[in-house]
Amino acid sequence: METSKLNLNRRQAVKMTATLLGVGIIGADFFLSGCARKATKIEGITESVINLLDEVGETILPETPDSLGAKAAQIGLFIKAIVEDCYSPAEQHIFITGINTLEERAMDQYNTIFVDLPAETKLELLSVIDVEASKNEAETPIHYFSMMKQLTLWGYFSSEIGATQALRYNKVPQEFKGCIPYKEGDKAWV
Repeated sequence: METSKLNLNRRQAVKMTATLLGVGIIGADFFLSGCARKATKIEGITESVINLLDEVGETILPETPDSLGAKAAQIGLFIKAIVEDCYSPAEQHIFITGINTLEERAMDQYNTIFVDLPAETKLELLSVIDVEASKNEAETPIHYFSMMKQLTLWGYFSSEIGATQALRYNKVPQEFKGCIPYKEGDKAWV
């Protein structure tokens, strides 16, 4: 089974983030509503769930020699904040149920919780779920793993680590240069 689809290189992730931001993010209606919704403290997002989300994020965007991974960007805390502050109660329910589903699958298939799985096994499991989520999009608009993946990409590339290490960060905008030479392997600009 090919598991490399889920484990993205940084350039692929940047393209996916740009596409994602062009298409829309689950919970984005909150931003457009002028922050009318109140944050909802969710019982299901505990410290152990934040650790689980860090591990899911690190599996999607692992540390490389050039940049730290999603765990170093504290992706679990970012996801918790967005789910509590921006997701509707229905979206929150799908997300929390999905966390439980992920843990049940890890237990059923590997007889251990997700965070204790070896990195290769985490990638294998999430790759299978990613394929299921892609097939499910035609039937149901929201799949819990699609939420996790979107939030991981968004949170990572908007974090200091993602912006400064995985992307080229221009701290102070300078003059516009319409034609900059590109070399194969160059990072994208922020």
